[in-house]
Amino acid sequence: MPSSNHTNVTLSELHLIGIPGLEALHVWISIPFCFMYVVTLVGNCTLLWVIKREPSLHLPMYLFLSMLALVDLVMSTSITPNMLGIFWLHSTAISVDACLVQMYFVHAFSVMESGLLVAMAFDRYVAICHPLRYKVILTGPVIAAIGLVMLGRGLALMTPLTCILRGYPFCQDSAISHSYCEHMAVIKLACGDTTLGTTYSILVSTYVGGVDSLLIALSYGLILKAVLGLSSAEARHKTFSTCASHVCVIALFYIPGLLSMYIERYGQDIPPHVQVLMADLYLLIPPMFNPIIYGMKMKQIRDKVVQMPRIQIPTRTPNPLLLKILPWPTPPLHNCPHLNLCPVLSPD
Repeated sequence: MPSSNHTNVTLSELHLIGIPGLEALHVWISIPFCFMYVVTLVGNCTLLWVIKREPSLHLPMYLFLSMLALVDLVMSTSITPNMLGIFWLHSTAISVDACLVQMYFVHAFSVMESGLLVAMAFDRYVAICHPLRYKVILTGPVIAAIGLVMLGRGLALMTPLTCILRGYPFCQDSAISHSYCEHMAVIKLACGDTTLGTTYSILVSTYVGGVDSLLIALSYGLILKAVLGLSSAEARHKTFSTCASHVCVIALFYIPGLLSMYIERYGQDIPPHVQVLMADLYLLIPPMFNPIIYGMKMKQIRDKVVQMPRIQIPTRTPNPLLLKILPWPTPPLHNCPHLNLCPVLSPD
């Protein structure tokens, strides 16, 4: 693996080594990673297509779901093709600028996804606890404002970190012990005092993960309180099932993400491949499951997917010469309830 000794020369090219300690298994690890990426592309693109095509789905919850699908596509595409290039082609080289751009997109869109999960939890709270005021509270301008705030927050929080890292000279070992440009792994390669970058990174991650997860827990707690007051056991069971699946996907996003960052910073005794795998999976699993859990479990979207246009085999036009040879009429087979029992007409 390309690397360099400590010098006073600023590096212009870095090398992602993939999953440290598991290099011999890269080809096998790439199979589930590729599968998850394909499912992510198909699921989220299908979801966007169905929601855009059906005017009846232009409601707040589906608009938030569209935003989440777009963020998932960008977040997954920012890292997965590059990781597969490392696993399959041993394409490890990446310039410092490209590495910082990848880091910016990955973490900025991770912050956006976290904010959208909060918005969707709030949407569910309003829909269940205040159904009569749902369309009054979540109007089109309000939804657009929430989306812009989530976008602005992600960009605003990650821009300072990227600028801080860009100001550091990279003169340590050129090998990044990761499969993508994760901020804590990149900071380790910088020379000089990196306290500012490390502290800012930990504070932002803790703020986003802590505050957003608390807001989500509060929303679902209020939903749970309202559901327990329902008289219908079927309605309670349905709501519990939906909320439980949502909470599981949310936990898969927050827990591995925060653990991987803290392990990278403080977990010196934990094998590096454990931290890298957790950081990879928190960016791969939620985007794969989000369109399934949030989308396909909704009857409205499931019905629209089932009704998607299918490829139709065109019928062949009869040859005019054959019609002259066989002048008698042929029965309309498509109107016959039992095709095998349809009468065969003859000239007689």
